Amino acid sequence: MSQRINIKKTYKLFIGGKFPRTESGRYIKWADKKETTVVNICRGSRKDFRNAMVSARNASNEWTSRTAYNRAQILYRVGEMLEGRREQFMADLTLQGLTNKQAENEINKSIDRLIYYAGWADKFQQVFSHVNPVSLPYFNFTLPEATGVVAAIAPDDTSLLGLVSIIAPVIAGANSIVILGSETHPLCSISFAEVLHTSDIPSGVINILTGYRSELIEHFSSHMDVNAIIYCGNNSDEQKLVETNAALNVKRVIHFPIQDWSNDKHQNPYYILKYQETKTTWHPIGF
Repeated sequence: MSQRINIKKTYKLFIGGKFPRTESGRYIKWADKKETTVVNICRGSRKDFRNAMVSARNASNEWTSRTAYNRAQILYRVGEMLEGRREQFMADLTLQGLTNKQAENEINKSIDRLIYYAGWADKFQQVFSHVNPVSLPYFNFTLPEATGVVAAIAPDDTSLLGLVSIIAPVIAGANSIVILGSETHPLCSISFAEVLHTSDIPSGVINILTGYRSELIEHFSSHMDVNAIIYCGNNSDEQKLVETNAALNVKRVIHFPIQDWSNDKHQNPYYILKYQETKTTWHPIGF
């Protein structure tokens, strides 16, 4: 009997809760260090990004209207699903050069980070809201509200943990997101999309693209329907491009330099606050 040939995985994009191939038909050949495993990664295009933005905008109102407790439940569910797919992510991470110990640590940290932000999803508003003292007969309330649609360039030096560390606080704060996965470590991006697909998160809240930063960063930063953009990296030219394009419609720019995402200092409720708008309401007293 002839030896069975393993079915190779097809890495697609994740847009609107579905797994389309890139509309451009282009692919990136990715190989491990030993050149023994070669896979095709979708080379996302401007059209792919625009499709993802439409999905994120359409999902934004529904996600914002969910109760904070329900968003917490869904984030927790994503953590549960990731826990159940350990073997898949161990294979992806070790293929990308991590040792078994390093891969296990990255998976553990990623799960813990999802659960951490699930715990904050229904609490951060109470912490950051307040009643302001005023001298007139009014109540003056300040509370955080979701920014809207966030575009993000994920950290390039980490495959799973950096991706999760960016996504979790954004959606915990009731925003939707379009994120470009790591260019050099892309495998976990779409594997994580499979986790999202089997969780309870509504279609379009999280959209994941793969491709070249050099091609897509211009579109991520200049799109007029993006409310905030996250840039992860230390390239001064890319950072300047993002800031210049963001000024076109006054996007909020959040910059994270290259850093150790496994450090617990990179998880706190202030990361949720980065993607919130402050709303102040006046209410008369005695009428």
